[in-house]
Amino acid sequence: MSDDFADIFDDVDKLYERFTKKMFREMKDIEESIRSGKLEGEWDLKPIEEPGAKGYIARGRFQFGGDRKVPKILTLPKQIREEPREPLTDVFQDKDSVKLYIELPGVEKTDIQLNVTQDQAEVKAKNFHKTIDLPTKDVEFDKATANYKNGVLEVTIPKKKPAADQGKTTIEIE
Repeated sequence: MSDDFADIFDDVDKLYERFTKKMFREMKDIEESIRSGKLEGEWDLKPIEEPGAKGYIARGRFQFGGDRKVPKILTLPKQIREEPREPLTDVFQDKDSVKLYIELPGVEKTDIQLNVTQDQAEVKAKNFHKTIDLPTKDVEFDKATANYKNGVLEVTIPKKKPAADQGKTTIEIE
């Protein structure tokens, strides 16, 4: 290995070492803040010191202000909460159908609007919106079915059946 590569790896090792020391100092400060009562709430902070693994596991609920009886809830700003978001989706197909799985957490079934065309499916629900391109246009979109359970919308769109072979036709020539 050339000296340049050795220097790069030495620099990365030094950076990692500095980062690790800083992280552990900050975790010690957090641990002290919890013990002294500066950081209020319910905390569980456990150091990990095993061969090949060193760090912390931190779990907790916290509150702001001095009134322990009335915790303040962290919420996203209204502008962010109301922005349209794309739900997570999975698209699968087999020989008989195209299946869509669309995650819509916290949405009521009655709030979902689903439109399916020959080449796309569009779902709208509260602040979720997504248009999904279907992997094939050979679908019978008018026979699509949907089921909503536990925050997941499952859409099944049957594929068109190939035209049945009509056999031979004899054509008379005039």
